[in-house]
Amino acid sequence: MAPYESDDSRSAEEAEERHSARRKAARYVVPVAVVGVAAATIGLVPALADSGDPDLPKITAQQLVQKIAESDVQQLSGTVKITTDLGLPDLGGLESGLASGAAGNGSGSSADPSAKLTELASGTHTLRVAADGPDRQKVSLIESAAEYSLIHDGKDVWGYDSKSDEVYHGTADQDGKAGKAGKGGEKGRAEVPATPRDFAEEALKAADDTTSVTVDGTAQVAGRDAYKLVVKPKHASGTTVGVISIAVDAETGMPLKFTLTPASGGAAVVDVGFTQVSFAKPAASTFDFTPPKGAKITEDKDAAAREHASDAPHEGIAPGAGLLGGGDGAKVIGKGWNSIATFDTGEKGGVPSSTGKGDMGGFLGSLGDQVSGGFGKGTVFSTRLINALITDDGKVYVGAVTKDALVKAADAGK
Repeated sequence: MAPYESDDSRSAEEAEERHSARRKAARYVVPVAVVGVAAATIGLVPALADSGDPDLPKITAQQLVQKIAESDVQQLSGTVKITTDLGLPDLGGLESGLASGAAGNGSGSSADPSAKLTELASGTHTLRVAADGPDRQKVSLIESAAEYSLIHDGKDVWGYDSKSDEVYHGTADQDGKAGKAGKGGEKGRAEVPATPRDFAEEALKAADDTTSVTVDGTAQVAGRDAYKLVVKPKHASGTTVGVISIAVDAETGMPLKFTLTPASGGAAVVDVGFTQVSFAKPAASTFDFTPPKGAKITEDKDAAAREHASDAPHEGIAPGAGLLGGGDGAKVIGKGWNSIATFDTGEKGGVPSSTGKGDMGGFLGSLGDQVSGGFGKGTVFSTRLINALITDDGKVYVGAVTKDALVKAADAGK
């Protein structure tokens, strides 16, 4: 465990390489925030903590972190909400399409989780979640007069969109993971983050000697007594992360609430937690699914091939860009909260400017800030947490850092 302070192929191959590079570049344009939040932004925002702070035994930060690490909740059900305020531009709904494109076109079905769940990258959403061990999980996104459900039951992964009456069917991999609904995670764990624990684990994995970890009293969340763990950079200069607060269930050690506030202040970028939770075994029928008669069913037979082809960096919402690294050809520069993931797309010309011929590239270019330095010229796309610099010579720098930090990193990379 990282240390904590106590109080704290030729032509064909070349064509494929170019195609892969374009995919990478597109991934970091407008929906750069989705890269930072996609698999991890399927989270949940709790209601405000219940009134009254419970009187709990004293605990140190190291003890509380260890309690989280040892938590082994296998069964639960509950109602959750997610509020995400990344500061993405209002494109009249176009941003959802761009986000889907960033996550990959998937199977083309509206019930494909790789497209559907990116909707969680902005706004407030209500979900119902349930889990019964490593082979059964369910997440339902409750919408106005509609519902989207993703069910993992043994080897089967089902997605159902009641609005379009479409069904997606995939299979879990040999480790029992729920296909391409997400990546990473430990063996047997559900691949769709459905509790604040997923966020908390990512944040704590990123912690190092640049991190302060402390216990800041107690709270009640969803009727449960909890300790409040505070994680923040020791030195704020250069990072966009302000403070991460995690409410940890005093009995089970499972995180009940996760809140990330940016260094710029204001509303939380992600505020996630339970409004109601039970650790009783859910009814077996919870995970039963039979496609409705007449529904369009899409069998996803190429998910694994697409997963391999995407070469996406590790997607996670956590301090520092180290958690965004891990894709083929990507490397991480810097340390801790100021770390930056970088790779070369092989595409020269960067992002077309707003004076382009009216194509999508020109439109996207108009949304970024033009910058220059010793590296040359480029465009920075910004959110309240994750920022990305795409240089005119095809390099990408991305992280939970400021625009100036990206420019400095690009200069140093020359």
